[in-house]
Amino acid sequence: MALDFNPPENKGDVSEIITPFIDKALVEANKREPERKYLGASSLGEPCKRKLQYRYMKTEKDEGKDFDGKTLRIFQVGHNFEELAVAWLVQAGFNLLTHDKQGRQFGFDTADGEIQGHVDGIITDGPVSWEYPFLWECKSANDRKFKEFQSKGVEKANVVYYAQVVLYQAYMGLMDNPALFTVVNKNTQEIYFEKVPFDAKVAQRVSDSAVSILKAVENNELMPRVAAKSDSFLCKWCEFKNKCWDNINERREEHTGLQPKWA
Repeated sequence: MALDFNPPENKGDVSEIITPFIDKALVEANKREPERKYLGASSLGEPCKRKLQYRYMKTEKDEGKDFDGKTLRIFQVGHNFEELAVAWLVQAGFNLLTHDKQGRQFGFDTADGEIQGHVDGIITDGPVSWEYPFLWECKSANDRKFKEFQSKGVEKANVVYYAQVVLYQAYMGLMDNPALFTVVNKNTQEIYFEKVPFDAKVAQRVSDSAVSILKAVENNELMPRVAAKSDSFLCKWCEFKNKCWDNINERREEHTGLQPKWA
C-alpha cells in the first residue's frame, strides 16, 4: 500500500482552531491579575479626567470593553520590545538600571500611595558624552505611529507619553538632565531616540490634575467630561462612554454608584 503524504482536502484553518485557546487563556490570566489601587502616573496625561476617575474608582466598563486576547497579545509584545531595547542599550555600553538592589522596579508613590509610577529605567553612564544620570522611558509602535514620533516628537505625537516622562522626571529627582525617550518600530525594528527636557509647568499641571481627581472622589463628585458631545473623537474609544453619557443630568447615585473609595 502506497503512503499518501498529501494534506487532507478539508484541512480547515488551523489558526482559527488554535488562536481562540490562546486568547481565552490570556483573558483568564488577565482576570487574575491584581487590580491597581492607585492613580497610575503613566496615564495622568489623559485629557479626560473623568475617565481616570472611573478607572480609579474601579467603575465597571461598558459591555464589550474589556481587553480581548488580541489586545493582550499586543501588550505582551510591547513589553518584549522593551526588554530587547534594554539589552541593546546595555550591549552598546550604557549603564541602564531598571531595578533597585532589592529587585524592585524603580518608581515612586505620593499622596499616601494614591499616586504611583514605575519607570522603565535610569541611565547613569554610557559611551555618549552626555550629562548623567537621566530617565529612560521606552515604547513600541506600529510603523504609522513610529513615523509620527519621528516627525513631530513625543510632545505632539502623544500627550500621555509626554506627561508621563515629565512627571517621572519630577518625582524621581531626574530634572537636571533631559530624559531619553525611546520608541521601537514593531514593523521594522527601527529605533527612535529623543531627548526630552524637563518642563516644570507641565509636571505641576499633571500633578495638580491627579490631586483634583482624588479630591473629587473624597467629596463624592464627578470630574467634568472632556467633551461637550458624546460623538466627540475623544470619547469614541473610551471604555466608559455609555456609562458617562447615559444620564445627561448626572444623577450620580443611579449613574455611577460614585462613593468614596473607602466607603
